[in-house]
Amino acid sequence: MRDINWMAGGPQGAGVDSAANIFGRACGYGGLYVYGRREYHSNIKGLHSYFHLRVSDHEVGANVNDVDLLAAFDAETVVRHVSEVVPDGGMIVDAGQVGTRVLSIPTFPSEFVEELKKYVAQKHLGETLSDFLEGAKKDGIHVFLVPYMDLLQQTAAKLGVEKMSTLTRMINVLTLGISFGVLRYDQELVEKAVRAIFSEKPKIADMNIVALRIAYDHVNQNFKDDFPHKLQKSEAKEQRIFLSGNEAVALGKVVGGCRVQTYYPITPAADESEYLEAHELIKTKAGDGSILVVQTEDEIAAINSASGAALAGARAATSTSGPGFSLMVEGLSWAGNCEVPVVITYYQRGSPATGLPTRFGQADLRFVMHAGHGEFPRIVLASGDIEECFYDAAVSFNYAERYQLPVIHLIDKAMANSSQTYKVFDASRFKVQRGEIVARVELEDQPYKRFKFTETGISPRAFLGTENAVQWYTGDEHNEIGHISEEPAIRDRMIEKRMKKLELAEKEIPVEEKVNFYGEKESRNLVLSWGSPKGAILEALSMLKAEGLSLGFVQARMLLPLPNEYFASLFRTAEKVIDVENNYLGQLGGVMKEQTGIAPNFYVLKYNGRPITTTEVYAALKNILRGQAPKRQVLTYGS
Repeated sequence: MRDINWMAGGPQGAGVDSAANIFGRACGYGGLYVYGRREYHSNIKGLHSYFHLRVSDHEVGANVNDVDLLAAFDAETVVRHVSEVVPDGGMIVDAGQVGTRVLSIPTFPSEFVEELKKYVAQKHLGETLSDFLEGAKKDGIHVFLVPYMDLLQQTAAKLGVEKMSTLTRMINVLTLGISFGVLRYDQELVEKAVRAIFSEKPKIADMNIVALRIAYDHVNQNFKDDFPHKLQKSEAKEQRIFLSGNEAVALGKVVGGCRVQTYYPITPAADESEYLEAHELIKTKAGDGSILVVQTEDEIAAINSASGAALAGARAATSTSGPGFSLMVEGLSWAGNCEVPVVITYYQRGSPATGLPTRFGQADLRFVMHAGHGEFPRIVLASGDIEECFYDAAVSFNYAERYQLPVIHLIDKAMANSSQTYKVFDASRFKVQRGEIVARVELEDQPYKRFKFTETGISPRAFLGTENAVQWYTGDEHNEIGHISEEPAIRDRMIEKRMKKLELAEKEIPVEEKVNFYGEKESRNLVLSWGSPKGAILEALSMLKAEGLSLGFVQARMLLPLPNEYFASLFRTAEKVIDVENNYLGQLGGVMKEQTGIAPNFYVLKYNGRPITTTEVYAALKNILRGQAPKRQVLTYGS
């Protein structure tokens, strides 16, 4: 099989994440490409979470709807996801749970129970999990019943452990062993992955290896080799890495020269700062270094302390999500007024308010473009995949220091909590550009004008503490020295000075850094999007091209300043402009209409807290190209 989509699900805290990490690493060791997406409930422990892992012998950049093998840690996982398993797919189920009364599962919310009753009636199912499994078999699904407690007892006997309760967490590794055994995947690669995950706890690794081997033996003894999906290793021709979006951003910041990171814990941004905390000491070819990570008392302190570090000459950033950024807005305005080169990494999630704190959203574009009282420049850069997260995290510091303004690096939960296999990133592609920095020698015998009026709007910058560079920073309007001034002429010139920087950035930054174009250049059908829908759109374009359908894809990467002239020239002659976004309003399409006068003809939108899949966007685009779609299609897939 070229592609296999594996899903593991269970109660939060049951080891689903660990199982998925081992699964992805084992596939990577076999030279396979992996794209994984984590979905979890906002409670700490107990409610349903799951992990999609798509494995292929070629690069993949999104999930699909169909599941080939479902590994269910509990009855709820079967009930929620059985409809996603393809005919001739499989489900791994705990034999001890087949008697569970489905409608009485206590973790089901009332809204889901009402829908479930309709499903049970429609499919003529009984009340137990066993009835659901019989229905699945009639649909051509292979059901693998596994006596997990028996396997745990065998594991305990081999390890000489008397208390079974100490081994219950090993069910995740048993599930992995059953999954890989059914898929006939190389056992040695799985053992290698287990040892890597538990590298700091070799005794725990050895115990899990015992459980893994018992699971493989159970498959060989009890399940015939009739499951059509097989997972075979491939030869990797280059060195690869398997990492999440949070980790990619953190590594990009290190390469970009970040030396101070502030944060207040918030989902899903905090994982990035915690990863940096775990790697604060940095070893490079140039020597050893470090990065200071500070957990502040709140988000207001986070943005202001990052601004202070930036003024002192450190490359500084803060990281947050929607509610946290809302608190940062006054500090953002201060940074805009005082021309501070600070970077804000913004992880979008389900909103407004607390919204869906652990789910996906892409509805904050207009907020970040306009956040703050008054008018001041900022650059907004949006990554579309994990590789872009890495390079954009680094280049954000260059933009901030070259133009002396805040830079907002806009990503989202879908990228933060997805994991993907990549060719090792090339750090040499990035070069540090610090902009106009003035030294003490140049400041002798003259007052230092931190906000000096210039043709470009950019004033020579001295770090706080630089000899001969006395500086004043205030939230009030000010003159060239930094002293408070309310004179009308100064006010006009200062606003114009600050706003000039955005005009300069628009002219200087190459269009190749602002926009990616994929597909057919001459196509009259153009898809417009930004952020994480990129992977699904690219795969859909490839599928449609194979069917003889023509499309181009414009991925907007720099959202402020938006490359208006490029967009206008491209879309003016298009017959169909299709806006694909994960929000209700089609926010980028609206911004494009405001700034170019050209509106999309069609909208493909999703806002249920789950990212767009390849399956969904392929079907939506195909309907449009065949003239069978309304102006607005709303996608709804997701559990």
